[in-house]
Amino acid sequence: MHLRTISMEYIDLTSEAAVSETENVLKILEDSPEFKGKEAEQASFKQEMKGFRMLFNRFITTRTQKLDWSKIKPPSGDTIIPFDKLPKVDKEHIKKLASKLCILKLNGGLGTTMGCVGPKSVIEVTDGQNFLDLTIKQIKFLNKEYECQVPLILMNSFNTHEDTLNVVQKYKFNKVDVLTFNQSRYPRVWKETLAPVTQSPSSRLDDWYPPGHGDLYASISNSGILQKLIDQGKEYLFVSNVDNLGATVDWQILAHMEQSGAEYIMEVTDKTRSDVKGGTLIEYEGKVKLLEIAQVPASKVEEFKSIKKFKIFNTNNMWVSLSAIKRVVENNELSEMAVIRNDKSLDGKPIIQLETAAGAAIEFFKKSHGINVPRSRFLPVKSTSDLFLIQSDLYEVKNGCLIMNPKRPFPG
Repeated sequence: MHLRTISMEYIDLTSEAAVSETENVLKILEDSPEFKGKEAEQASFKQEMKGFRMLFNRFITTRTQKLDWSKIKPPSGDTIIPFDKLPKVDKEHIKKLASKLCILKLNGGLGTTMGCVGPKSVIEVTDGQNFLDLTIKQIKFLNKEYECQVPLILMNSFNTHEDTLNVVQKYKFNKVDVLTFNQSRYPRVWKETLAPVTQSPSSRLDDWYPPGHGDLYASISNSGILQKLIDQGKEYLFVSNVDNLGATVDWQILAHMEQSGAEYIMEVTDKTRSDVKGGTLIEYEGKVKLLEIAQVPASKVEEFKSIKKFKIFNTNNMWVSLSAIKRVVENNELSEMAVIRNDKSLDGKPIIQLETAAGAAIEFFKKSHGINVPRSRFLPVKSTSDLFLIQSDLYEVKNGCLIMNPKRPFPG
């Protein structure tokens, strides 16, 4: 007992020192002479560092806290709704829904894992078309078919922003509104001292990182785009990874969202042995939560991977109420989102990146739940082998959507 008390006292002391040191560095960065005559740029930087402070302090205060595994339960029946139970939607209803819809693609990733340079979204997928080309075609078809104006929003990272701005110029005459914003840029921290790596706001890119797609809610609000969409009468945001070719608009899901009054819906699908590392929905102390493998104790990882206990996983397709995003951001309701620690190395030394997942916000929205969708809504392209499969005659493209080739025989 005495040893445990000493240990906790030591943790408290090191935590206090880490917070103090980080605060000192951040103040120096915010008041850097580099911002002289650049008030708007300085204000934006301070806004980002405010977000980092919150994330860092949450990490410090929760890093010794562990989930009580005995309290983790698979989601109950009313938490996950089967897709085939959703009501059908007629065309007139679709037109009304379409007028309120926006589509957002998470576009912060690079194509390095596939041996490419630049944003992953500009890698050619099929017939000379990249991920963004296909998305534009989908939206262009929706706008014509349902007489609406669904905008496309791209959340970029500092790694992809400039290249993306150049690429989207070619869509100016496609009758699709394309809006872009940058997610936050946070400083990496040394593992040993927990002090920020960077010493200057303009230091090398390797000193910084985009803090995961959980940054979506604050960043779209800070950009002014959230309010702009609300002012246009938009109500719903469909969010997905730009490389998930199965993430197309589904009117049954949106109609269900409207009917149920849910502020947040997560698409999940049945887990297979190739999906064992994917985050899953759980019930914990009466709340619906997203559980990521990084949060799982080492002794419980195999149980987490089990397809018997945790039968579904998060596709990262999400439907969210715009007005609810505005509320949770303005009221700071996302300040308790789970922090994901990502250990990496820089210059041969261990560093830490602190991140959040967009799906982790589910517990902070009203009437939130999951829908168990068909596997066809999860077609991510993560490797060259995935790309070869997409480019084979298994699939064809119709109005920008990837569908099974009807000419290809399949076993019944």
